[in-house]
Amino acid sequence: MSKGIWISTLASLIILGLGGGGTYFIHRTAENQLGGQPLLAVQTPAKATAAAAVTKEKKTRKEIIEDSQKRVVTIESGDGLGSGFLYNVQGDLLTNAHVVAGSEQVTVRTLNHEEYKGTVIGIGTDTDIAVVRVPELKKLTPLPVAEGYKAEVGDEVLALGSPLGLENTVTTGIISGLGRSFDIDPYTYSNLYQISAPITHGNSGGPLVSAETGEVLGINSAAVNQESGIGFSIPISSILQQAGEWSKTPMTALPSAEYGMDSDGSVTDEQDMVAYFYQSLNNGDYVTAYSLLGSEWQSGISYEDFRAGYLNTGYITLGPLMLEEQDDGALVSVDITAEERRKTGTVYQGYRMSYSVGYENGELKILHGKGKKI
Repeated sequence: MSKGIWISTLASLIILGLGGGGTYFIHRTAENQLGGQPLLAVQTPAKATAAAAVTKEKKTRKEIIEDSQKRVVTIESGDGLGSGFLYNVQGDLLTNAHVVAGSEQVTVRTLNHEEYKGTVIGIGTDTDIAVVRVPELKKLTPLPVAEGYKAEVGDEVLALGSPLGLENTVTTGIISGLGRSFDIDPYTYSNLYQISAPITHGNSGGPLVSAETGEVLGINSAAVNQESGIGFSIPISSILQQAGEWSKTPMTALPSAEYGMDSDGSVTDEQDMVAYFYQSLNNGDYVTAYSLLGSEWQSGISYEDFRAGYLNTGYITLGPLMLEEQDDGALVSVDITAEERRKTGTVYQGYRMSYSVGYENGELKILHGKGKKI
């Protein structure tokens, strides 16, 4: 089924949090309704992958659940509550972006009710994923990930998380559909697994686990209301590259962060100028980004063409900004990873960028820029 046809069957898609402040909604209106039922962005159940090798002793379902729960956490962020799971040996947790949006620090609670402070080191604006680092969790072995998994309808799965704040909850189901795609502003969901395990508020960000092998198959992210028994999970294979980039090079500033200016509102540091340029792009403020370019650069591209060049680009992650002093200013170099929306879905492309930054008519400007794919 094409994305357009699938979207036309949906009514209103919502992202839900749980907390004293109420519920956080993100709506999208579609042409028709699916039984008149709204869709909720929450965690979905896990699914089964290929059977373990015959030379390996197969775990029972109870053993899989017990092992998995040790690596699944509850995440509290502001007034919201969601779930997450340990995915590497650095103490990094994968979760949904909407679980931690707007927060740099979150509270993480484990199976044994131990609480830690977690730092958001990466978050998507188009793709609903985020990475939270908790150094104290380095001592734990992460959940195994099924990178090469090929989903089939009927695969048995487990959904782990904290629905309605009920921590350490496990529900069972199957993969009931494949290739589901839709938008819940501001996120784009592509090629999702449709699942039947019951899920609700607070499940967002939890793992979808194979009921046969215990491997993570996806991140539970959306569902139709509780009565429908239909949920959706982002395939783990589609987000591992971006998560790995954030773990290797944490964001220097989250999307909501501001870069310092002097009292008259102008940027006076060459590295801050480049960082501010990308912040403006990430915020969709193309007017400000364009205004930071020097006159020679602007003379070679109109504002309309400049803006059009970024309309299919999502969040751009910056690595460390390197400064090299020059006679007429400075050369600022940075490696970036850009979310790029293509017909086949969202991909993450790396670039090595270099910018000449200097003063023009008394104002610091980005005079020239060049880059190459990496």
